[in-house]
Amino acid sequence: MRTLLLTLFLLCSGLPAQARLAREALAELVLPPYSLGEPLNDKGVYSLLNSGGAEAGYVFETEPLAPLPGFSGAPINMLVVLDTEGKFLDVRLIDHNEPIFVSGLGEAPLNQFLEQYRGLSIASSIVVGTPYGGAAHGSSLVYLDGVTKATASVRIAHESIMGAALAVAREKMQGLNLSPPAYPDPSVDEALTWADLVAQGIATHHVVSNAQVDAAFAGTLWEDDDAEAREDPNAPYLDLWIVDIGPKSVAHAVLDARGMRELEGFLTISTNDEPILVIETARHGLVGPDFVRNTAPDWLSAQQNGLPIALRDSDLLISLRPEVPEGATLILRTDRRLGFDPATAWELHVAATREHGMFQPETGSATLTVPVTPTERFFTRPEAQRAAPPWAEALRHRAPDLIVLGVFLTALLAALLLRQSALAARHVLTPVRLSILAFVIGFVGWWGQGQLSIVTVLATLRTATEGGSFAFLLYDPFSLLIWAAGGIGFFLWGRGLFCGWLCPFGAMQEFAHHLGRLLRLPVLEPSARWDTRLKRVKYVLLAGMIATALLAPDRIDQVAELEPFKTAVTTFFIREWYYVAYAAGWLVLGMMTFKGFCRYVCPLGAVMAIGGLLRGRDWIARRRECGSPCQLCRVKCNYRAITPKGDIQYSECFQCLDCVSIHDDTRRCVPLILAARRETRRAAE
Repeated sequence: MRTLLLTLFLLCSGLPAQARLAREALAELVLPPYSLGEPLNDKGVYSLLNSGGAEAGYVFETEPLAPLPGFSGAPINMLVVLDTEGKFLDVRLIDHNEPIFVSGLGEAPLNQFLEQYRGLSIASSIVVGTPYGGAAHGSSLVYLDGVTKATASVRIAHESIMGAALAVAREKMQGLNLSPPAYPDPSVDEALTWADLVAQGIATHHVVSNAQVDAAFAGTLWEDDDAEAREDPNAPYLDLWIVDIGPKSVAHAVLDARGMRELEGFLTISTNDEPILVIETARHGLVGPDFVRNTAPDWLSAQQNGLPIALRDSDLLISLRPEVPEGATLILRTDRRLGFDPATAWELHVAATREHGMFQPETGSATLTVPVTPTERFFTRPEAQRAAPPWAEALRHRAPDLIVLGVFLTALLAALLLRQSALAARHVLTPVRLSILAFVIGFVGWWGQGQLSIVTVLATLRTATEGGSFAFLLYDPFSLLIWAAGGIGFFLWGRGLFCGWLCPFGAMQEFAHHLGRLLRLPVLEPSARWDTRLKRVKYVLLAGMIATALLAPDRIDQVAELEPFKTAVTTFFIREWYYVAYAAGWLVLGMMTFKGFCRYVCPLGAVMAIGGLLRGRDWIARRRECGSPCQLCRVKCNYRAITPKGDIQYSECFQCLDCVSIHDDTRRCVPLILAARRETRRAAE
């Protein structure tokens, strides 16, 4: 058995990693009007091109950037398409080996889950699940609907997507602000004048002379097309004032009472907009002759951290204080939710245009850049509401189930460890055991989806040998708690605790056995010799699964269908007919052959059987008479885990406690009956 365990580790260490898609295959996954551009690094990140051939974002696979292992041990690989502002344009499944999606639920639920990312921003705190209290009102978290029975797998997929996307953002989108934007602090109330705004630099003032504009057009077709500039080169071409009037103190210093009423009404409705006042007192002006109110100004644009800012006229009545300079005036609006941070430096770009020729003139332009440095004391920044770690979210969503499971496991462990004989009492054992097994089927299996599988064992061994992260285990705390209890039992009792008390499919087989006895079906049990031979089959099958994982890892989940657990427990027998027939066949056989699958076939049972060799004690009491001459326990043992000599084969013992019940019963244990008779004779003498 120890050789088998060593073989498991050695074979799993050689599992190959998946290769990235070829460029041609990746290009086919990018949907029009976009197309795949050139590679940007050696990790499979490509540029995304729009229909005009300009860079519009980034295309990449998640596996090379965030290779978080799934429950098969292999990462879930997905295509992610981001635009330059960090919004998801597309998220699509490329490859995976998640057991629940391979042939259980199918890939449709996973694909539907991935569709939810479109339009979301990586700057948002996105979590899988439902909000506290059942409502997301007032929360900055963005919630994605999970997939019933596969929440752990979609959490892994989500973390892979976000990990890969943020890695690309850090490398390729340095200007992307991932923190929440600042907003005007309503608690700041200062008595300011226009002179104060100018003196403190709160009002940005920028002047561009005619000579500077001429220099901008030097060497172009339009260099001699501004006679006014040549006549007076030192005169201002652009004399621009920029003031963010979102802070109330600043707005009061700029607008009169009428203007304040207009602004306050606007901000009451447009709570996410930042109003920016621009005044131009020279000859350039602010907008072209075709400008339409409440639209984006044709001559003005803005950038922050290298990314464009959407500006639009607010269509407000502008009524300024007398001391404010007179000129062409606009109050622009920009939405903080679209990435603008009013407390961070930004640039206003002003287009200077010229025309050349009399008939069908050619228009040329130069960009005049005006840097704006905000005064931070007028703004406050909300603390970012970060999504809880995946394990914490998983714990929160399963908290009630985990409490019930924790109480159940604690009680069961305590009973088996401290009150074994009382639990095995003749009139107690059967009803209590069947009640516990019914709870395991209903709550642990069908409700909690806590059926353990050999797939997790192989994935864990693979992760251990490759030096990867075991974080994937935390995504399913319900099963992890069962694994923990099974691990304790592994060293205390061998395979008995899990296989005998905690396996939902094993419990189904035991109920099938009782039903077979009620129906008086024939008992089909192999001979002792064949029983010994058949018990070795599960180890051969386990070795075959390891070989499959080594030679054909993409097929491991199909081979794992050797376990009928997914059909009987995860999908409630709602699957293709051949899977249902296979699982039901074992239960029908179990009506005549006691727990045939568990004893002869189960690869997880083969792993658990190792505990029979590693247990710390012989927990079933024996007497000298056990095996010679008494054979009652051996005959009554449905698992045939007792040798003719009376020894317990702990690697095959399922902890049913039948032999303990007999051992402690003065009416059934032959040595106790004989001892009682001897005492009766002595007393009679």
